[in-house]
Amino acid sequence: MSINTVYTQPFSDQKPGTSGLRKQVTIFQQFHYLENFIQSIFDSLDHYQGQILVVGGDGRFYNRQAIQIILKMAVANGFGKVLVGQKGILSTPAVSCVIRKYQAYGGIVLSASHNPGGPQGDFGIKYNIGNGGPAPEKVTEAIFARSQVIDAYRIIEAEDVNLDQLGIYQLGEMTVEIIDPVQDYAQLMESLFDFDRIRQLLTSGSFGVVIDSMHAVTGPYAHALFEDRLGAPAGSVQNGQPLEDFGGGIPIPIWSMLMI
Repeated sequence: MSINTVYTQPFSDQKPGTSGLRKQVTIFQQFHYLENFIQSIFDSLDHYQGQILVVGGDGRFYNRQAIQIILKMAVANGFGKVLVGQKGILSTPAVSCVIRKYQAYGGIVLSASHNPGGPQGDFGIKYNIGNGGPAPEKVTEAIFARSQVIDAYRIIEAEDVNLDQLGIYQLGEMTVEIIDPVQDYAQLMESLFDFDRIRQLLTSGSFGVVIDSMHAVTGPYAHALFEDRLGAPAGSVQNGQPLEDFGGGIPIPIWSMLMI
């Protein structure tokens, strides 16, 4: 499987902030735009060849397409393995958890937080370093500096990876593992909180919860944690299926759990 070098020209607006690079989907869909930024990330890193990269996002529009491009660029740039959340889903804290647990080199998070989704909505990319946290300013400045002079990116031609099926796939010389997006994070939560006591409360009959996940990335985590592991009745989680346009709403980051 050959590596293609694609010649390109810089975009002037690829300066990432503390929450990464956020733009309208239509901007990311420009020819070379996403690829330029991903290559700028890789070009700003050292000694990652053969290392593990974590990739996932909040499921918004363009999430799946971006992941396929990132995978094909990751193998072309020498990563040894990429861990990807099933269906492309990994919340931002879950990415941090997976990076630390599997001692990954870093991770790419595809999210624009509470910004609207859908074809006319927003998209975002941020890079997390090996401690699981967001890239510090020194790294983001290096990414931006590289983006201003980039003249080529590396990518392979290959079939898309099946993001829906858990398992291990080979993409050129690189391994891609599709992982359960919730399992590692749920295990971490069980180590931090007293699930037995919380389960007693939620199954006592005198206390209940309603959690509105707003068709965003929190849905699978809320189902797995509250309904499956903590015993909340089925239906306690509402709007729990992530949708590319968040069901036409905006996943505003507010306290959205009601005690009943």
